[in-house]
Amino acid sequence: MESLLTISILILKVAASSAWNYGGGMNMTTLLDSLLDDYDRRLRPGFGGPPLVVKTDILVRSMGPMSEKDMIYSMDCYFRQFWQDARLAFNATMQGISELSLSSRMLERIWYPDTFFLNGGRSYLHSITSPNKFFRLQSDGNIYFSQRLTIKAHCRMDLESFPMDTQKCPLRVGSFGYSHDDVIYIWRYGNKEAISIYPDVTMSQFDIIGLPANNASKYLKGAVHSILTVFFHMRRHTGYFLIQVYVPCCLLVVLSWVSFWINREATSDRIALGTTTILTMTFLALENRDDLPHVAYYTALDIYVVMCFLFVMASIVQFAAVHYFTKYSTDDREMMSDDSEGELEESYLTTSTTAGGGIFTEGGCNRCLQCLTKWGKCILDKRNRKFNKHVRNALGLNSVSKIDKVSRFLFPAAFIAINIFYWVTYLPS
Repeated sequence: MESLLTISILILKVAASSAWNYGGGMNMTTLLDSLLDDYDRRLRPGFGGPPLVVKTDILVRSMGPMSEKDMIYSMDCYFRQFWQDARLAFNATMQGISELSLSSRMLERIWYPDTFFLNGGRSYLHSITSPNKFFRLQSDGNIYFSQRLTIKAHCRMDLESFPMDTQKCPLRVGSFGYSHDDVIYIWRYGNKEAISIYPDVTMSQFDIIGLPANNASKYLKGAVHSILTVFFHMRRHTGYFLIQVYVPCCLLVVLSWVSFWINREATSDRIALGTTTILTMTFLALENRDDLPHVAYYTALDIYVVMCFLFVMASIVQFAAVHYFTKYSTDDREMMSDDSEGELEESYLTTSTTAGGGIFTEGGCNRCLQCLTKWGKCILDKRNRKFNKHVRNALGLNSVSKIDKVSRFLFPAAFIAINIFYWVTYLPS
């Protein structure tokens, strides 16, 4: 008899459990419908009472790119909000449920914060394969809402030290319509842990070196609003600019110094070398400037390019000085001396010929020998302006300009000194 009673009790328990599980879905649907029966989504939770506290945090999945020309940066992140709505509290302890993960369509039937990014640009919500939203309701009315966003925000950059600069790009979060008296925003885990970043997040242009955050009040639209701000403190990589700009500029300057070792009479060669380096420097300067905004001030990169441009220009001016002083100090004087010597030789030959009656008369051989000797000296005289310059080069008769000799040491020393001053000034400590 007792065994039969025990079996009957077990059968009743199993049947009751099956009936409860079968109707569980219907019971939860009924529960949610009952929560929304008298719910007015137009009113914020606690309307007429103290302001609602909305807790926020951000998980960054990726950063970049950043555009200096448009002064915009972008990031892919999970934007999370947490608040309490006592009107949605429920009791489902009989089923052991304290939290419900619901469809994002539930948001269309309840109130949720009208959060926006004050300095945001063309941001968007990811919707493949469905809207990337997550909605969770707890039994005490606490609501957890997460969504995946790509945020493009404006960042007013200071490019005076570009490309050795550091930037602090803000992201400001607040309510679009509710003032500080209705909605207050705070960082969920405090200012020090407002933003979290995936460990493998890297940027091609920058390193993230800090994430300071704060919450403050700001006067907007005729009322005081609660504003959350986080600063992405970033330091720029200089490797790209070293390869693309700095090293080519240095090589062009060094190439312009080759003219100091080219013969001063090779005018076309030295001018061609100087013109080529000038045009190449101009091309580098214009190409580099295309990717930067048209700011009213100069950047560190502009200073370096202009400095290199001036050194290349100085090498051409140096050759002009060499050419001018060489012609003035030697060629003009040589021209005068050669003309006078020519007149003397001509008069000597004329006198000798007329006086002796011919070079083959008596004493004519001696005079002819003297003429040939003086003619040979005239040919071998390196001051003769009519002598072939290529022959003089082959014989090593050309002298080196003192200006070239000084420039071979002065230009490199000045360039090295200016480079040391430049890098000490602009490299971040």
